[in-house]
Amino acid sequence: MNKPLRRIAIFCGLLVLALLVRTNWLQYVEADELNTHEKNRRVLIERYAKERGNIVVDGKPITGSAKTKDTDFKYKRTYLDGPMWAPVTGFASQAFGATQIESIEDGILTGNDDQLFFDRTMAMFTGDEEKGGNVVTTLNGAAQKAAFEGLGKKKGAVAAIEPGTGKILALASTPSYDPSTFAGNSLDSDTPAWNKLKDDPDKPMLNRALRETYPPGSTFKVVTAAAGLEHGIVDDIDAKTDSPLPWIMPGTKTPLVNEGNIPCEDATLRNALRVSCNSVFGKLGYNVGADKMLETAKKFGFNEEQFVPVRANASVFPEELNDSQTALSSIGQFDTRTTPLQMAMVVSAIANDGKLMKPYMIDQLEAPNLDVIKKTEPEEMGQPVSQEHAQMLQEMMETVVDEGTGRNAQIPDVKVGGKTGTAQHGENNSKNPYAWFISYAKGENGSPVAVAVVVEDSDATRDDISGGGLAAPIAKDVMKAVIDSKK
Repeated sequence: MNKPLRRIAIFCGLLVLALLVRTNWLQYVEADELNTHEKNRRVLIERYAKERGNIVVDGKPITGSAKTKDTDFKYKRTYLDGPMWAPVTGFASQAFGATQIESIEDGILTGNDDQLFFDRTMAMFTGDEEKGGNVVTTLNGAAQKAAFEGLGKKKGAVAAIEPGTGKILALASTPSYDPSTFAGNSLDSDTPAWNKLKDDPDKPMLNRALRETYPPGSTFKVVTAAAGLEHGIVDDIDAKTDSPLPWIMPGTKTPLVNEGNIPCEDATLRNALRVSCNSVFGKLGYNVGADKMLETAKKFGFNEEQFVPVRANASVFPEELNDSQTALSSIGQFDTRTTPLQMAMVVSAIANDGKLMKPYMIDQLEAPNLDVIKKTEPEEMGQPVSQEHAQMLQEMMETVVDEGTGRNAQIPDVKVGGKTGTAQHGENNSKNPYAWFISYAKGENGSPVAVAVVVEDSDATRDDISGGGLAAPIAKDVMKAVIDSKK
């Protein structure tokens, strides 16, 4: 072969080699990226070519799929009682993607998860229409309804947990939204509905139960009480404390005032929780010390994101505090902030004799033929307070409901423990305060439910806003719904 032909042959060979390398690169290295690329319309068409699996509560689907008139996308998502369940499901939209369970378990719901490979293969041979799998939740429908209807037009959130397992029984947030209104991709209906929600100043798409942190106010006093017991500052909840009135915060000339003329001077820990003495618990937190207060808060789950499996923002107990800031933080003010889920975890651990179970809201994943693919097993997170001290805290919280500020949570023939809270809001407490209530119900076989309620805003006048007045009745209805559903 002469020299010019040899050069041409080598050049052509290099071109073929480059083509082979590029083809293999596309097929094996970039395949996943191209398959999931937002501009790959084939993937989207295939995604909506079949019915999406369902999210299930109490054995019944709260979601569905409806045929569309679209030439590309055959099915779109539908929701039953969308606003009530949106904080649980999230949304799945042809135009705007997916969130929460709809996003986290998208592979199961679309049927594209590797765990459903056998089902997809069998469908090819049998000719059956492919469908997605199901996500079975831990939610209690009656409890969710009680939470959602109890909040009503008020802005706020509810989280309820089964203390012995960590199962989330209710997760409500108001104002809410209907995911069905933008589940398609219509420029005439779905896009305007989406834009209206995104521009709403009340943030209806914010999951307040998981993603909003609030000052917990006096509900945090149960954490301070736990710290005092665990670190040996208090050993008898019925013994008088060394709590002068007024109590001047260390390093200041400022007294830590109480709400109204209540008997807080040298009050026992039980009575201090019953009437909610700021001075007693502020001094107790100071005596425990910032480091040990932080240690106890962390054991309950503070300062760490939670995944249920939807991500919940980390609640915060400040890590660098002077003495007066420690006192304020110990009564749920200063920079202490928490999600409703976190406070439900706190009361859940106390109700479960000190054992904190990891919260979760997906019970199991199912194949389209209802075979169980994966089941969630309860998991212990830790023991933030001993059994002995947890039972002391239960006694104190039950006194709050029997004789103190939590009377509105009483349920006939049921032992209820609780703690009210009214947290400052706005610069110099200029806005309506947040109303809190945390509680549990207890029967012969332990506690079936622990609840945290926060009312962020309401039509009530400032003087009428209190945890006992606004939040406790909601918690009561949620607890009663769970108890009644187990009869």
